[in-house]
Amino acid sequence: MQVTETANEGLKREFKIVIPAKDFEKKIENELQEYGRQVRLPGFRPGKVPMPVLKQRFGTSVRGKVIQDTVQDASFQVLNERGLKAAGQPRIEITKGAEGEDVEYNLAIELMPEIKPMDFKAIELERLAAEVTDKDVTEALDRFAAGQKRSQPVASPRPAQKGDVVVIDFEGKIDDVPFQGGKAEGHYLELGSGSTIPGFEDQIIGHQPGDSFTIDVTFPEAYPSPEVAGKPAKFDITIKELREPQPVVVDDELAKSVGLESLDALKTQIKGRLERDAGSLSRGRLKRQLLDKLAAGHEFTLPPGLVDTEFDAIWQQIVADRQAGRLDPDDAGKSEDELKKEYREIAERRVKLGLLLSEVGRQHNIEVSNDEIGRAIMAEASRYAGNERKVIEYYQRTPEALAQIRAPLYEEKVVDYILDQAKVSERKVPLAEVTFDDQPAKS
Repeated sequence: MQVTETANEGLKREFKIVIPAKDFEKKIENELQEYGRQVRLPGFRPGKVPMPVLKQRFGTSVRGKVIQDTVQDASFQVLNERGLKAAGQPRIEITKGAEGEDVEYNLAIELMPEIKPMDFKAIELERLAAEVTDKDVTEALDRFAAGQKRSQPVASPRPAQKGDVVVIDFEGKIDDVPFQGGKAEGHYLELGSGSTIPGFEDQIIGHQPGDSFTIDVTFPEAYPSPEVAGKPAKFDITIKELREPQPVVVDDELAKSVGLESLDALKTQIKGRLERDAGSLSRGRLKRQLLDKLAAGHEFTLPPGLVDTEFDAIWQQIVADRQAGRLDPDDAGKSEDELKKEYREIAERRVKLGLLLSEVGRQHNIEVSNDEIGRAIMAEASRYAGNERKVIEYYQRTPEALAQIRAPLYEEKVVDYILDQAKVSERKVPLAEVTFDDQPAKS
């Protein structure tokens, strides 16, 4: 094998590599012989297919596979012999490799930068510890009860008013043409809930069961469905029934309706959920503090290709959100150049932190066990009742999906390691201080 370095600039390295034909022609013949032992062709006994026939039928595909495997092995050898550690997948371009010729290809890589982690013991952080009070539990219980409220038909005919529940049939049209998702029958709607587009519920108020009428509304510009966003529409509505909500009594019967023995048991369950949610939010805040300090405390050259890949993925999502009317309100008034600058900085931060955490994990032999991955897959599969086996098999046969399961587990273990080294103080705060989050979540 002949290796010539053709580029050496910053973290970029490029090589021209030539593999003599003799190094892989024998591999091709051996692979074809293996095919010959397994393949079934009309007119030939098993294992007796002549080599010329095998070459004619399978030569092209076998040659491609052998060249691909040989190039991958050679590339690994080139990097290993030079002590080079690639950041991301190498780029390979085969320029020559016809039958009987040497294989020539170009190998381009970006190297991992030299990363020297800071002294984690110098990091000072604050963990918020939420105190869940009886008042917090009572407020959460009231919200839960409101979600359980029922309604019953009104005793005497009357016009609908705010707070009522109407049962309606409706069909929406734009320019007299029905649109997808604009029709329903027997739909329950609480007037004043704000669950529909502006003006829809207000124009039902005052009508009675049996009334059929048409209302005019305009879909918001930011409506999730681009085909109707910002457009005026007419809805034909028929009120089938008028119902009024019934107050929900917070007592043992409410608890029993959700499978618990008593109101005290329901309160205990709600308090536990509040504590778990607060703990998760507090962990998220602590992690964000840590990542901010890690980003500020490290400077090293970032592989441009990794930054470009990360930015492209972010920008693709931004474009999709903008087309669907889901763009972040903070971004709505910014020019494309301003957005690209902001999100490239976010991409750079993500790449920096990703490389840093990966290096910390490598230096300290942090690993994700098969049991941990298995539990994460089972948790994911449990979200698809009745299809758990299919989900598990999907992860078993899809390395990319398995990597997506492993990555956050690995990150959390590295973060835990750093937090164990850092100085973390604790401050007790009201529950509302933990649940209120005014920090940006983009990065």
